[in-house]
Amino acid sequence: MPTFSQSSIRLFRLAGVDVFLNWSWFLVALVEIEARQGRYSSVVWNVLEYLALFLIVLTHEFGHTMVCRQVGGTANRIMLWPFGGVAYVDPPQRPGAMLWSIVAGPLVNVVLAPVLFAVYMIGGSSGWEQSMPDLYQFVGAVSEINLGLLIFNILPVYPLDGGKILWSLLWFVMGRARSLMVATVFGFFGIIGFLVIAVLVHEVWFGLISIYLIFSCWRGFQYARAMLKVESQPRRQGFACPSCRTAPPLGPKWKCGQCEQIFDTFETRAVCPNCAAQYPLTMCGYCGKQSPMSEWVVGAAPVVGVLNGGVAVK
Repeated sequence: MPTFSQSSIRLFRLAGVDVFLNWSWFLVALVEIEARQGRYSSVVWNVLEYLALFLIVLTHEFGHTMVCRQVGGTANRIMLWPFGGVAYVDPPQRPGAMLWSIVAGPLVNVVLAPVLFAVYMIGGSSGWEQSMPDLYQFVGAVSEINLGLLIFNILPVYPLDGGKILWSLLWFVMGRARSLMVATVFGFFGIIGFLVIAVLVHEVWFGLISIYLIFSCWRGFQYARAMLKVESQPRRQGFACPSCRTAPPLGPKWKCGQCEQIFDTFETRAVCPNCAAQYPLTMCGYCGKQSPMSEWVVGAAPVVGVLNGGVAVK
């Protein structure tokens, strides 16, 4: 997955979301625009077609970010790069919240599809094909791009949106870790299919995308394995994260930021037993939210959940 570093350019900030562009976008844009020459009377239309592709991708990613916020999550960065776009979203760790945050992206393409097709049909009935052939072909190409992105994205292949939707749906019945494991395994088979197609049709670009998907799917698989391991850990009764209602692990899982002593912050009420450092906020390793220790207390009833690690924060 692309990172925010010197290789990225901050384009603008809209609705609290910072939009970045990876430098490699320009290199690939030149190659793609050159390859598409001859379709229009001027290369300007080729440039507009490529820009339209990333405008569609950008609106798709904004769909993810806006809905993620509506369900109580955090989303403030988008990266555009040659393989498309990435919205860095952190929805609440509940299957419903995750599902809606993911579905929102493809829904943007669903809304755009009839609009673009209607414009194309209006152009056809108005004689654009003879009077404005470049514009008519441009609208048709943009409509096809949007539809192609929609179909590709909803394929049930992790880490595509379709694969994450599959993960979210399975989460309702299998739990977070096992559902992710199933989704990533299924994703590997799908990506192998992509690679076979890329080789058969000699499509280098599609092959590169498939390789990227393999690495992303492998990271998801490793994350699922780690969650399954943590899932078997015993839980502390009487405490639960105020945000996601997940019970903390039992035992010394927290590290003091001052003396580096490992301790059980719930046993000592957020105080390091070695140096007496006090931690007013405790982070949930499952959802990442920080809350006072007093808000974690739920009485004697245990709350069972999945955790991906925990740390005490000062």
